[in-house]
Amino acid sequence: MLTAMLGEAWRAMGANRLRTFLTMLGMVIGVGAVVLMLAIGQGAQYAVAQSINSMGSNLFIVLSGFTNAGGVRSGSGNAPTLTVTDAEAITELDGVETAAPVHQGSAQLVYGSSNWNSYVIGTTPAYLDVRSWALVDGSPFTDSDLRASTRVALIGKTAAQNLFGAENPTGKTLRIGQAPFLILGVLAPKGQSLDGRDQDDVLIVPLTTAQRKLFGTPFQGSVRAIMVKAAAPEVMPAVENSMNALLRQRHRIRPGQDDDFNVRNLTAVADSAAETTRIMSLLLGAIASVSLLVGGIGIMNIMLVSVTERTREIGIRMAIGAREKDILTQFLLEAIVISIAGCLIGLLLGIGGAVLTNLLTGTAVIISGSSVIVAFSVAAGVGIFFGYYPARKAARLDPIEALRYQ
Repeated sequence: MLTAMLGEAWRAMGANRLRTFLTMLGMVIGVGAVVLMLAIGQGAQYAVAQSINSMGSNLFIVLSGFTNAGGVRSGSGNAPTLTVTDAEAITELDGVETAAPVHQGSAQLVYGSSNWNSYVIGTTPAYLDVRSWALVDGSPFTDSDLRASTRVALIGKTAAQNLFGAENPTGKTLRIGQAPFLILGVLAPKGQSLDGRDQDDVLIVPLTTAQRKLFGTPFQGSVRAIMVKAAAPEVMPAVENSMNALLRQRHRIRPGQDDDFNVRNLTAVADSAAETTRIMSLLLGAIASVSLLVGGIGIMNIMLVSVTERTREIGIRMAIGAREKDILTQFLLEAIVISIAGCLIGLLLGIGGAVLTNLLTGTAVIISGSSVIVAFSVAAGVGIFFGYYPARKAARLDPIEALRYQ
């Protein structure tokens, strides 16, 4: 019985191909738009998640304070208020896994006939643990290199490519100014940070080497920032409060005075960016879903026209024994076939559009099975919902009046 009704629905659609195509077009556009928008939105979420993961987890950065000259206040990081001993004291706090002082700046790197201006970070061996940064080749520098201010370095992927090309940098010597530095290892690529900076355009050297031989310091032991890694996300608020209290005590800041340092929760910033991207993804999906509603209304309108045109046919069916349930099922099946066919075509167009977007723009797109299932289910549901009223209207026609209809 159901097979016969499906065949009848297919013949009815084939008898009015243009009308069927126009009815289906709304569902095609709706499903295609939803799949494409969700793929772009989820791709953006993935890109942000990768940036967050590349930073490390449970991170704080403590910046040194500002200077005040003639009433003009500089930004954070310009006054020498943090020291190596501050970082050592922070490491002893409950909930802190490790901390690494940082003294950084830009420098011109030279290897053979190649040169490249890169970001140079002076720090301790703990920095790699704080940033969850692995090496793809070579080995890290050690505490003995730190004590001896050894001229050794770890190089990022971008800096290595621009200086060494396809050559393996490990074991090679580059120059910063006139000072030679031995490359001990190559850092694993991390990509762009949340602010768009290339994290791989970097050279990491021992902290004491950066202080004494590259950038200098206003006084011995001063650093420009401290990177801190908490043991778990749950303890981060307590760790932040403890760091503020500890540094105020160590820097002898009286109650009511401004801090001469600035503690920033990098994980909170990253989570905020991830939430923003998630909301954007949902918004894109919601906007695209409006076209599904329009497609459903289109199905209802065309089906109502079909009921009007086929009133006499409906009367004949009823006269020879068709029940109200049979007429309802017949017209619902037509709506379902149109919806599902439109959904399938829309899925193909949406997936094709997402792949094309990735090829043409390089934008990350992710076509998840869940988004495809949701788009298909919602579209089919919308088609059936809007097809029910015309089907019900057809099923409730008076047989005598339907037979008289011209």
